[in-house]
Amino acid sequence: MRLQERYKKEILPALQQEFGIKNVLATPRLVKVVLNVGVGRHTKEQAYIDAVEQNLIKITGQKPVRTKARKSISSFKVREGQIIGLKVTLRGQRMYDFVEKLVTVSFPRIRDFRGISDKIVDKQGNMTIGFKEHTSFPEIKVDDLENVHGLEICIDTTAKNRETGLALFKKIGFPFKTEEK
Repeated sequence: MRLQERYKKEILPALQQEFGIKNVLATPRLVKVVLNVGVGRHTKEQAYIDAVEQNLIKITGQKPVRTKARKSISSFKVREGQIIGLKVTLRGQRMYDFVEKLVTVSFPRIRDFRGISDKIVDKQGNMTIGFKEHTSFPEIKVDDLENVHGLEICIDTTAKNRETGLALFKKIGFPFKTEEK
């Protein structure tokens, strides 16, 4: 069963019962997923930026937006208008497909993975995950890689607080670490 169908049939009623929410629209749900890659010291290398862009297209199936510096900072050697990163915003069906792929395929492919900390869920119930390498996604062929880059994934929800956001992520199937005492 797809994640969007499972959300409507299983997760939504379970969250309503758990938190005593009567209105379906007041129940926490996913709004958007934003993937962000900063190019760092490779700002002048057009080939590197193009390679990162192609990787994001493979991972998400959507063309990324190039983010530009708003102001010049001489200590970072950044000029206003210079490309400093790339980002993709996923909504709707693509968002649900990406989250499902992230939980079922990408996390298990990470070496020495023991779960994610529940501390990455913020006070508003949103989650931000950082990947040191983008190679854990199934679309990326490790043999063809010239350079490896990190990537940040922000998952935005309608949750009002950390508790409801964490419950939503647990019901979706995110592998959180179990605290050992």
